[in-house]
Parts: sequence; structure tokens; C-alpha cells
Amino acid sequence: MGSTKLKDRIALITGASRGIGRAVALRFASEGAHVVALARNALELESLDNEINKIGGSATLVPLDIVDGVALDRLAETLFDRYGRLDVLVGNAAILGTLSPMGHVASNVWDRVIEVNLTANWRLIRSFDPLLRSSEAGRVLFVTSGVGHKVAPFWGPYAVSKAGLEMLVKIYAEETKKTDVRVNIVNPGAVRTAMRAAAMPGEDPAALLPPEAITDVFVDLSLPSCVRHGAVVGAQI
Repeated sequence: MGSTKLKDRIALITGASRGIGRAVALRFASEGAHVVALARNALELESLDNEINKIGGSATLVPLDIVDGVALDRLAETLFDRYGRLDVLVGNAAILGTLSPMGHVASNVWDRVIEVNLTANWRLIRSFDPLLRSSEAGRVLFVTSGVGHKVAPFWGPYAVSKAGLEMLVKIYAEETKKTDVRVNIVNPGAVRTAMRAAAMPGEDPAALLPPEAITDVFVDLSLPSCVRHGAVVGAQI
């Protein structure tokens, strides 16, 4: 293990089995945090756990679908019983849906994208806000996209979900500004992930940064010393 900027911090990361979530989980573990890794794929979570063990870190694996609000409530109860707090929440899990004209989007695709990318993140806040307030320095990060604040034709469900997420998080930031909780939004930019490849099939992945190259901003915003609040922070300089 290298530096220990996040030593003994309890950090919950959603979408932790692949892409940006996996990279952040590994980086947090290398910095001394105990990672609570949430994702649907149990096998990929076990692979992540093996990598975390190799670097001397520790993790709790949580294989569940983020849209399961009852399960999130149970997880919050478990973390309260075990730790009495949550120090860092990283809301990263998201799906792309389909890229098509707005009028061609199937209703089940629309519903699923909004449920995963927006409603589930509200449920995270609802379930874990008391635990974050119990931390001496609760830190909350949600992952957005450039299409969340610019008009992007054919990106309908995904863009709308990210725009809604940004407003959700900014409201939550306003509601917590007189507490010890700090809430921010990370815009990772173009990163070499499976979702990016699906959205941009003609793009050369070698021209993009790998997920592990953008983890510094996640660490910085998770530090007890971080004072930023209610900001949208770019992960690439």
C-alpha cells in the first residue's frame, strides 16, 4: 500500500465492479480506506476483492442492484451496526440506455435509465444521509457527464438522467452546507470504459485516459480536509 490519505475511512462505491468505479475502489483501498463495493455482478466483485487484497487493502462486497431501495436501507442498517457512520459515498453506477431520437426511445428503456441513474441516487441519499452526518467529515461524490449540462441530440434518457442528477446533488449540497458533510459532482470527461465504447464505437480507445488516471480528484474530494461543496469538478486537467 502506498500513501494513506484515506486511512480508516469507510467508503461506499456504487458501480464498483468495472470502469471508473473499479478504479476508484482500488485507489481508495490503496489509500487505506475500507471499501464497501456495490455492484450487480458478484464474480466481478470477487475479482475486485482479489486485487484489493493483493495491495493490502480491505473491502466488503455488496452484490445487489442499486435500484433495490429496500436492500439499500438494509445495507445502511448494517453499516450503522458495524461502524456507526459512513465517511465517503461515491455514486458512480449508471447505464447508457439507447442512443436514438427521443420519440423512438422505448418506455422500458427510459424507465430503467431514469431509475438507475437518477432515482437510485436519490435513494442512496435517503438511506445514507444519517450515516454521513454521523461522520466527522462525511464526503459525497456523484459522477455526471458533459451531456448532463449541454444539449446532446439522441442522448435523451442518459442526458436527462444526468441533468436531473446534477440538480438533485446541488439541492442536497444546499441542504447540507451547515453540516460537516461536503457534497460534490465529478465530471470524468472522456475515459476508456465499456460504456464509452458503446456510445462511441468509432472512437480509438487508445486516445482516451484509462479510469485509473482520473482517480486523484476522487481522493481529493474525499479527504476530511476538503472544503469544496456543491461544485462540479472536472477529473481531467
